[in-house]
Formats: sequence, structure tokens, C-alpha cells
Amino acid sequence: MINNEDIDSLQEDLDRLGEWAAENAMKINPSKCKAVRFTRARVKNPLNYEYKIGDQLISEASSCKYLGIIFRSDLSWADHVNYTVKKAWKALHFIMRILKKGNSGTKSLAYTTLVRPILEYGAACWDPYREGQIYALDRVQKKRLNLHII
Repeated sequence: MINNEDIDSLQEDLDRLGEWAAENAMKINPSKCKAVRFTRARVKNPLNYEYKIGDQLISEASSCKYLGIIFRSDLSWADHVNYTVKKAWKALHFIMRILKKGNSGTKSLAYTTLVRPILEYGAACWDPYREGQIYALDRVQKKRLNLHII
């Protein structure tokens, strides 16, 4: 459970960050920052608080993308899996269009180079466990087999 001391402590850290940036002639762009509250609690925290860097408010969001992985406030991977599947389908359809008459070795190399990294990036972090998410990811793999990309 978050309390006022935690809120004040985080704001103090943000104040120190702003001071450090000013001392080192750096600028922090608060419009590129997001405040996300990560929780599995069904009832949202009644404490209403806003964070600032300098005098600018940090906007609140329900999800954020960090190093290519989408983190959602309810700790669900649904947004990230949907994003990954959509991106993998785009790459697979690109291969299908470009290498329509290519041999299976070329198609396999293209798949391994362009699609697999999308499906596997950060998988140790977001490894899906829900059947619907696993099914969506497996559909891309099965389509590869149907196209004789082995």
C-alpha cells in the first residue's frame, strides 16, 4: 500500500534529478515522461497525487513502452503481445510478398532474420501464459509452416 511518505520521497528524487540536470546543463523534457502506477489491485488507490519535474507536470498513463516492451499498469502483457503479433504478421507478409517465388532456404533465412527476432525479443521478461496470447503468437509460427518456410 502506498502512503504519503512514498509519494513525497519520489517527488524529492524527481526534484533532485531536476537540480542535477540543471547543474550539468541538461534538459529533461517532462512531456516525454509518463507516470504509471503498477498494481494488480482491483480498486484504484484513493490517494490522488501528481508528480512534477521542475514546475512541469508529468502526465499519467496506463501503459508505457520501455526498450521495446510495453508495460501496462495492471501488469498484463496483453498490449505487448498484441503489438508483437501485429509487427510479426507485417514482417511475415513482407517476406511472402517479396519472396513469393524464392526457394525455401531463402525464405527460411528471411524468416529467421526478420520475424523470429520480433517474436523472441524480451520473451524472458514477458513470456505469455494465457492461452489466447500463446495462440496468437503460435499462429504466426504455423503460417510459416504452411508457406513451406522451414
